Amino acid sequence: MRCVIFDLDGTLADTAGDLIAAANAALQVMGHAPQLRHGADDAVAFRGGRAMLRLAAERMELPGGEAMVEVGYPILLAAYGQAIDTHTTLYPGAMSAVERLKNNGIAVGICTNKPEALAEQLLARLGIRDAFASMIGADTLPTRKPDPAPFFEAVRRAGGDRARACLIGDTVTDRETARAAGVPSVLVTFGPAGRRVADLEPEATIDHYDALDDVIASLLR
Repeated sequence: MRCVIFDLDGTLADTAGDLIAAANAALQVMGHAPQLRHGADDAVAFRGGRAMLRLAAERMELPGGEAMVEVGYPILLAAYGQAIDTHTTLYPGAMSAVERLKNNGIAVGICTNKPEALAEQLLARLGIRDAFASMIGADTLPTRKPDPAPFFEAVRRAGGDRARACLIGDTVTDRETARAAGVPSVLVTFGPAGRRVADLEPEATIDHYDALDDVIASLLR
């Protein structure tokens, strides 16, 4: 069975606003002023909680910044779980594209570097969890993207064939995951990186989910 696996943050949903709010909340708990701005720092937000805290530490020129990152990370996760969908929105056409894939006999799943429990919580709050046959998070397996094992497990749980699968994403992590797995990647251009994702040399890019059908038909014959 052909299979399409989606990244979550920056690919299916714009989660940057809630991620940045959680990072700033963690900084305040630790006695620091907010350091991150929605819009300006979205690309860092999509790289995860630790990346946001490292950027904040650099901006504050803190000695021992990595220690602050490790202290702040669980605080950030707790804050994020308490306000996980305040600003988050699905990208236009995302779920319509997912339904079209399924109607064409293609299995769909998710492989994300968001912790599994938070990913499941977000998908449930957005009302879309049942649309996906599999969901692999950062801590579902001992390894995470760009290791290909989580991608392969997402394909397996979705009932797909890894030889007829591809990954939809938005970052170099997704591109490297697909390369390691030996499958095509499709990178979206509507995230913070815009059309610069083409520099990563994916097999395809899309500017809107309306274009996904033809791309998948070409890549997964």
